[in-house]
Amino acid sequence: MNLTSKRKSIKKVYEPVGVLLARTRITPNIITIISVIIGILAAISFYKEKPLVGATLVFMSGFFDLLDGVVAREKDKASKFGAVFDWLADKFVDGFLLFFIGITYSTPYLTALAITVSMLHTFIKPVAYAEIGFSNRQKGKIDDPLEGIGFFGRPETLLTIIVFSIFEHFKILGGLEFGFVLITALTTLSLLQRIVYLYIKYNKDYD
Repeated sequence: MNLTSKRKSIKKVYEPVGVLLARTRITPNIITIISVIIGILAAISFYKEKPLVGATLVFMSGFFDLLDGVVAREKDKASKFGAVFDWLADKFVDGFLLFFIGITYSTPYLTALAITVSMLHTFIKPVAYAEIGFSNRQKGKIDDPLEGIGFFGRPETLLTIIVFSIFEHFKILGGLEFGFVLITALTTLSLLQRIVYLYIKYNKDYD
């Protein structure tokens, strides 16, 4: 799937909103904080077994997460701190969501596995940057081969949560219980895809 690799196409949808926001006094970091707050509220909604509210808030959190980068570029405030802050904010929200959905609709063991593989799926990229040496940046993003590797990342996870939250409300296809298993399985396979890719490409690349 890899919606991240289709960023340029998806950008046409949300960029106009970001351009409008850039004309206000709001800063990129404030938008990131708003995204985090909405993400926390989404997690709490799932814990209170309000899946439709949770799904709506997940969508809003993800949308604001896309806007901070647009505002940063439009205002020429794409700082290195902002890039790090945005990245950490994403993982904070992801951890919160997976934890509260997991303890509400799944098992503790699967919850632990889901959070672990989700974090590893993301953290494998900065480890690759450090150990292999990717450093070329294009508009604040490191240009690395892992960007297109891994078919199930953050965008796919949030989309799956939204879809299965709707299923949960209408009691179809196992709802969030099955959706959580699906997220865990697909994230694990996507992580393995990245590991295998790095092994094939760099296993014989010695220092």
